[in-house]
Amino acid sequence: LAAQRGVLDDVVARHGPPDVTVVAFGVLGDAARAERDAEHARAIVHTDLVAHVTVLTHLASILREAGRGTLVVYSSVAGVRVRRANYVYGAAKAGLDGFASGLADALHPSGVRLLLVRPGFVVGRMTGGMAPAPFSSTPRQVAQATVAALRSGRGEVWVPAVLRPVFALARHAPRALWRRLPR
Repeated sequence: LAAQRGVLDDVVARHGPPDVTVVAFGVLGDAARAERDAEHARAIVHTDLVAHVTVLTHLASILREAGRGTLVVYSSVAGVRVRRANYVYGAAKAGLDGFASGLADALHPSGVRLLLVRPGFVVGRMTGGMAPAPFSSTPRQVAQATVAALRSGRGEVWVPAVLRPVFALARHAPRALWRRLPR
């Protein structure tokens, strides 16, 4: 965390403020281990929330000073309604989603834009070996949806788009039903 600002300042000094900055990193972690190992749970939250908050705060400051730029932040539908099956990861993504939403509003008058991307299950390295969930996508599909949202000027995009109405309903599902869902 302490090195983030120096790295960003070096990039800006050499290349100028970025036009588009994609913030895309994270860990899924081991959900079962995170339930019993506080250090593992902390590591997931550190990577998936704390490190994002610090780098996004630095980037927002840099872009505000430039008066332009776009931040692309990858959240997850896992943060829209946290599930029992991976609640530590989901809680971190819920925090990131809330932070990014608030940051987007704070940046609005500055000329800096934030695009919040909420993919569902993405079949890729992070989910290797897991059975795909309903409405799964690929990294390519997420990238294509992101580019389309950037070009259209949108502030958020769900990948695939069907997840937006699904989670509009899922937010209101009774807890007794929600906790029985496997993933």
